[in-house]
Amino acid sequence: MLEAEDIYFSYKQPVLNGISVAVRKSELLAILGPNGSGKSTLVQILAGLLRPERGTVKLNGRLMAQYRRNELARLIAYVAQDVAVHFPMTVMEFVLQGRFAHVNGFGFEKPSDIAIAEKALQLTDTLQLAARRTSEVSGGERQRVILARALAQEPEILLLDEPTANLDISYQVSALKLIKGLVRTNNLAAVVITHEINLAAEFADRVLLLKNGEAAAYGRPDEILTEKNLSDLFGTKLLVDTNPFSGAPRITFSAK
Repeated sequence: MLEAEDIYFSYKQPVLNGISVAVRKSELLAILGPNGSGKSTLVQILAGLLRPERGTVKLNGRLMAQYRRNELARLIAYVAQDVAVHFPMTVMEFVLQGRFAHVNGFGFEKPSDIAIAEKALQLTDTLQLAARRTSEVSGGERQRVILARALAQEPEILLLDEPTANLDISYQVSALKLIKGLVRTNNLAAVVITHEINLAAEFADRVLLLKNGEAAAYGRPDEILTEKNLSDLFGTKLLVDTNPFSGAPRITFSAK
């Protein structure tokens, strides 16, 4: 389990104020909120990339600060909102980077590492891109390849900052289905930042609403994705009813 308790963090101004949240194995947590609400900062703290000014982060009951970097790399896969590729490489070479924490001391991947990378590409419907240069793939393909690299890491915890950005609706749905399926079948924990509220309602086990660095609400989608909570969060008129296909909350925004 990954848990944060009473987290405070500032850059020049306060960004997070007393946030407490936990994600357990076999659970998908979605984080929703307007731009600048502290979502990405919180996930970077959960990944061990930033240290909170106050509060604690624990992974499997152990303080995050007690883990070595290579230990965390075997346990947590973090995918930032913008992933830079600094030099030309093939898609397969890029996905194999996810195996770096597992390779031997000489840094050479084994046949088993290649097989794991191929499986990750297959799961994200990008195996046909394996020999292509990363500079030659589209924005949507790039997002799926980045997810494949995270899956190749074989983590216990997935931390994903807007993994469905630049994807058309069919791939948004399939990406969240894949993540949710992996969470359930592989006993993973996942934290997903998204602006797609209806996808969060459909796939998340729990949702954290962030506003101005504070937790506006935290709980099951059917409990907290209410008209009042969401209209207060985003400052706009909306309607919450029931998705006729799944029974999950469905959110419709007013254009007026």
